[in-house]
Amino acid sequence: MDNSNNIARICTFGRYTVLYAKSKMGSKICIRIYKFVYRYCFFCMVQNRAYSKILCSSIVFSLWGLFIYESWHSKNDVIMKPNRIQTILLLLYLLYPIVSLLLGNSFPQMVTYIMPCPVISLSIAVYAGYKRKNKILLALLTIWGLTGIKSIIFNAYEDIILLVCGLYGVVLFINEIKKSIID
Repeated sequence: MDNSNNIARICTFGRYTVLYAKSKMGSKICIRIYKFVYRYCFFCMVQNRAYSKILCSSIVFSLWGLFIYESWHSKNDVIMKPNRIQTILLLLYLLYPIVSLLLGNSFPQMVTYIMPCPVISLSIAVYAGYKRKNKILLALLTIWGLTGIKSIIFNAYEDIILLVCGLYGVVLFINEIKKSIID
């Protein structure tokens, strides 16, 4: 069995664990592990472009570090039941490869769950379920989510899902700022 199958299994396990975690910090811990494995696997092993290894991996590493900080700092924060919008975002995340296939892409051009855009979409949807949010972490997730605008420019229409998650991130960020002003 080659390494790519093992990587896919680890990431699939992480994805389902994030969605069904029962412990207080379960989702944050799983996202943290998922992002670390993902960062190493995708940006260091798969990508061969220098800017991907340096710029994108540093952003993912920053997100990973912030998830570590957040899970330690907010130990007692529990994930709430997903609201309607979060449920839709999670369903859109699950549709990523199907949309890619419907657009005529096949492996290796198709988008899979372990690629950057689906991982960020999942991270926004899951992180939205927590009451307390780190504004820097939410801002970085949202900025990456808003890069989904490239879907229209570069005909990568499956990344409209990322853009939708990024727009939801903007709403969350504005709500967090309003909440901090009130407090």
